[in-house]
Amino acid sequence: MKIMNGRTALVATALATVLTVVAPGAVTAAPPARSAADCRPGTLDPGPLRQAIAGLPDSDATSAQVRIITPDGCWTGATGVRDLRSQAPVPPHARFRIGSATKVFTAALVLQLVAEGRIDLADPVQRHLPGLLPADYPTVTVRQLLDHTNGIPSPTMPDGIEWQLAHRYDRWTPEQVVRLGLRNPRQFEPGTKQHYTNMGYIVAGLLVEKVTGHAYARELDRRIARPLRLRDTYAPGDDPRILGPHAHGYQAVVRDGGTELVDATTWSQTFTPASGNVISSLADLDTFVAALFAGRVVPPAQLAEMFTLPAVPDVSGGPARYSAGLTAFPLPGGEVLWIKTGSRFGYLTGVASTRDGRFRTQYSITGTDAKGEELSRTAQAVIGAALGML
Repeated sequence: MKIMNGRTALVATALATVLTVVAPGAVTAAPPARSAADCRPGTLDPGPLRQAIAGLPDSDATSAQVRIITPDGCWTGATGVRDLRSQAPVPPHARFRIGSATKVFTAALVLQLVAEGRIDLADPVQRHLPGLLPADYPTVTVRQLLDHTNGIPSPTMPDGIEWQLAHRYDRWTPEQVVRLGLRNPRQFEPGTKQHYTNMGYIVAGLLVEKVTGHAYARELDRRIARPLRLRDTYAPGDDPRILGPHAHGYQAVVRDGGTELVDATTWSQTFTPASGNVISSLADLDTFVAALFAGRVVPPAQLAEMFTLPAVPDVSGGPARYSAGLTAFPLPGGEVLWIKTGSRFGYLTGVASTRDGRFRTQYSITGTDAKGEELSRTAQAVIGAALGML
C-alpha cells in the first residue's frame, strides 16, 4: 500500500456531487469575518448541519463536531459520544487529530521563513538538507515541496488493517520515512506534474528544523500557536496519545465473520511528521484559518503562494488543484473555496474558507473507517449542508 493521502480526491468527488444541487447565485459583499472567539448565532439557521450530524453514534461514525461562520452568524455543534464504553457526550472544546490539515500549518511555517529571508522558494532542497536525497537526484525546490510537484516517491507498506494495528506504536524518524520512500522509482521529474502525497511536507518539516535549529513542535508552538493563543494545537512528537479533552476514534475491523470497533485513539503519528500529525480543536482551527487568510500569520507577498496553483497538470491528466498547503474548489459564480481535509485512523477533519474569510467551516468526525476508500456518509452530509449554507 502506498502511504499517501487519497482522501482529498474523495472529498473532491463529494464536493462535485453536492455542488450540482447547490443553487448558484450572485455573491454579495460581506462584512469582515467575525473573530473566531466571537461565535454568536445571529440569524444563522444551523438546521441543515444539525440534521447532517444527527443520530450518532451509528455504524458510520461515533461522534461529530462542526463549526460554521457566515455573515449571518456562527454556530458550533457536537453530537455522538466521547467513547463507546461510557456513552458520555463529546466534551466541550474536544481535541482531535487533524491529519493532513497539518500541511496548512507546515506551509505557513515555511513561508514565514521565506518572508524572513532565511530560505527562498526557488532554493534547492539539497542545499539546505545535504545528503537527504541521493547525490544524482534532480534538483527539488522548496516551492515544489509545498505544491506537490516534487515527484518524491512515497513508501510502500503492507496492506491490511491488522498490520496497521500491530504497528500502531512504531516510532519513525522523518529521515527513515524519506529513505523508505526513495526505494521506489521517482514519480516524475520535479516541476513537471502534480501529485498529492505526504512526502514533500515530511521533507518540509525537516527543512524547518534545519533552518531554525529547533524541533518542528517548538516552531509550531512559538510561531503560530502561542501568538494566536491556540490552546489546543500542538505536534505530539513520539507521544501516541491525545492530551486534554477529546472524543475517542474507532476503526471498524472484520474478524471471524463479524465487525468490531477497535479503539484507535492512541496511535503513533511519527510516520506522517509535519504532514499529518498535529492535534487541534474546532475553535483553534477557525482562529488559525481566519488569521492566516487575513495576512496575520504569513505576510501578503508569501501568502499569495497559498492561493496560487502551479501551471502543470496533475498526474491524472487534469489541472493542478493544490497550492501551498491548500486545495482549490471552484464554486458556482466563479468563486473559489479553499479547503484542506485530513484523515487518520478514527478521525476525519476538514477546514474550508472563502478567500475573504466571510464563510468558514471546520469539522471533526470520528469515522469508523476514516481511511477507507469511501468517504464517510456523515462527512458527505456535513459537506453538503455547509455548502448549501453558502
